[in-house]
Amino acid sequence: MPDHRGVATPEPLSLFASDGVRIDAGHLPGPTGGTCFVIAHGFTCSWRQPALQEIAEILHRRGGVIGFDFRGHGRSGGRTTVGDREVLDLEAAVSAARRRGYERIAVVGFSMGGAVAVRHAALYGGVDAVVSVSAPARWYYRGTVPMRRVHWAIERRVGRLAVRLARGTRIAPDGWNPVPEAPHEIAGEISPTPLLVVHGDADPFFPLEHAHQLYDAARDPRELWVEPGFGHAEVAATPDLIERIGAWATSGS
Repeated sequence: MPDHRGVATPEPLSLFASDGVRIDAGHLPGPTGGTCFVIAHGFTCSWRQPALQEIAEILHRRGGVIGFDFRGHGRSGGRTTVGDREVLDLEAAVSAARRRGYERIAVVGFSMGGAVAVRHAALYGGVDAVVSVSAPARWYYRGTVPMRRVHWAIERRVGRLAVRLARGTRIAPDGWNPVPEAPHEIAGEISPTPLLVVHGDADPFFPLEHAHQLYDAARDPRELWVEPGFGHAEVAATPDLIERIGAWATSGS
């Protein structure tokens, strides 16, 4: 049912990752047998936020949409591992799309979600298109002020408390053991699934070298879009960019 603005209201979903963590999600139905876009948000974001809702509405013009909150975010359970076990959350959302009869699954990930989208496609497969927007190619990058702040938030107890109070994001305190594969280390395993790497030349978090490193590590079919004036991830994404991403993701359907 649409809301008072004429915008479709998502069907609420409660999913479970393979390790038992409950994942909060929503589904905008599309034609059975068509494409479903699975949207993977960035660190401290949520599928319920206006920027993600607008993205979902634009992609919904071309198919079904499943948005979800990674563990430790929004109404999902658990604590975020900032790109490691989040692949299990994405797999739960992709499986939910398959159960609903979609024949094509296109994963669109932003920042941390872009890194998870790359890792998931390389490790699990089972998707038909992967879009990584504003994602890091490698871990532990501290070359910009925003990323130094992110690492402070993740690595310090007071930082984790601040993020929980300000954004509602719960961060696992123990770090990685072992360190998961970085996106550039396994991007080559995505082929023959098409990969689109999108990055802005005004990204304040990750410079363009991350996009080039990820693209260079991948194999065909792959594309790199360097977007002039584009900042970072879902908050900076314009309707035009999302429309073009949707067209790219459905071009093989």
